[in-house]
Amino acid sequence: MDNCIFCKIVAGEIPCQKIAENEDFLAFLDNQPFTHGHTLVIPKKHFRWTYDVPNFGQYWEFTKQISQTIQNKFNPEFINFLTMGNEVPHAHIHLIPRYKDDSLTGLYKEEFRTHPSSEQLQQIADSINS
Repeated sequence: MDNCIFCKIVAGEIPCQKIAENEDFLAFLDNQPFTHGHTLVIPKKHFRWTYDVPNFGQYWEFTKQISQTIQNKFNPEFINFLTMGNEVPHAHIHLIPRYKDDSLTGLYKEEFRTHPSSEQLQQIADSINS
């Protein structure tokens, strides 16, 4: 994709702070991080969504390796894996180390939650399972 910032990073047209790469994937620091060590993991080929990546399992294994390195280096309490994909139309996984008192609450806030009834939840489950 000509205008994809992540494709330009892969091509070396835009610099990044590279963490790791292999033949298929690249991990680099987010330049507007939520926390210390916030990393993006992308496929080197352009795919719109994470679930479009043909070697999906390898993608997640590579991401897991990067998260373990971040865990070992920075010792966060845990690491969030987010695949929202709203910001850049190229598959990417955010690895966001979470530290005690980092004040990131975001999606955990009650105001963002819905409260479907048991019947509504059952309808959703039935729809997915049919």
